[in-house]
Amino acid sequence: MKTYSANIHNQEKRVIYLPLFAAAKFYGNFVKFLLPDIVKINTHTHNLFEKNMKRIFYFLVTNLAIMLVLSVTLSVLGVQPYLNASGLDLGNLLVFSFIIGFGGAFLSLALSKWSAKRMSGAVVIKNPATPTEQWLINTVRNQAQRVGITMPEVAIFNSPEVNAFATGMTKNRSLVAVSSGLLNAMTHDEAEGVLAHEMSHITNGDMVTLTLIQGVLNTFVVFLSRVIGYAVDKFVFDTRRGTGPAYFLIRIVAEILLGIGASVVVMWFSRQREFRADAGAAVLAGKQKMIAALEKLQAQQLPAALPRQIAAFGISGRESRGLRRLFSTHPTLDERIARLRGQQS
Repeated sequence: MKTYSANIHNQEKRVIYLPLFAAAKFYGNFVKFLLPDIVKINTHTHNLFEKNMKRIFYFLVTNLAIMLVLSVTLSVLGVQPYLNASGLDLGNLLVFSFIIGFGGAFLSLALSKWSAKRMSGAVVIKNPATPTEQWLINTVRNQAQRVGITMPEVAIFNSPEVNAFATGMTKNRSLVAVSSGLLNAMTHDEAEGVLAHEMSHITNGDMVTLTLIQGVLNTFVVFLSRVIGYAVDKFVFDTRRGTGPAYFLIRIVAEILLGIGASVVVMWFSRQREFRADAGAAVLAGKQKMIAALEKLQAQQLPAALPRQIAAFGISGRESRGLRRLFSTHPTLDERIARLRGQQS
């Protein structure tokens, strides 16, 4: 009897894990199709393209991983209070979805600095060893004092791309990181504009706002994926008692597909916050310094210097078309510069 029960338990685990692996494979293929610039760097173009908005990318990747781990772990442990003898209890499911959704989002926020450092290879400057590092520390400290927040950690990550990002759980526990490529390519005035832009993301509380939005989206993803899985299992596969393998398969696939759809909302939010961060940088560092920084990005990454499959995602501001436009984290550079100059974008 024990052997039979153990076999049943092992079969249930396989039913859970195999769909997860299949869904993860699908998501990986989707990312490779939609975002080739975060999967492969083309060294033949002198690495003149941007990995769009690292803080958003790192947050979304961490959030997706946490949600999948929580979902599978709770399924393996049998923690499913929304399933009972009568079927699906929508009230309990909504509460369960809320706890998992916001728990996953805030855990992602708590891990945001750690995961960003690990993914980018950023090294925090503790004792400045060069005049450039000293200037970087001094500039961030001055800006932090002006906006009234605790001095963020300052880091450099080794990359030829012209890039910077800011992240952190709160305004007073944040990280500002810049690439070695940015420090080499930009003047101090231009780099100051970039730092002011990242500092504006921190002072605007963009990561916390993003977490709240992601929590709401996670809640609906968890809720709807289970409703869809249950409905397909009952009405398509005609499962009479409990739930069958189709419930787990459809639920996990639906969770990933809905998660991708939810990221469209996050990307729209990201584009709007870029305009606000630009405006904050114009106040903090000066409008001309911010415009000069954006113009330097245009000069560094001309569309003609990029392969077609990469140019659509570059920070150069070349407008994406069709489906890919929905997944763009930034407005085009032309739009951002025009907005700073007070023109209609």
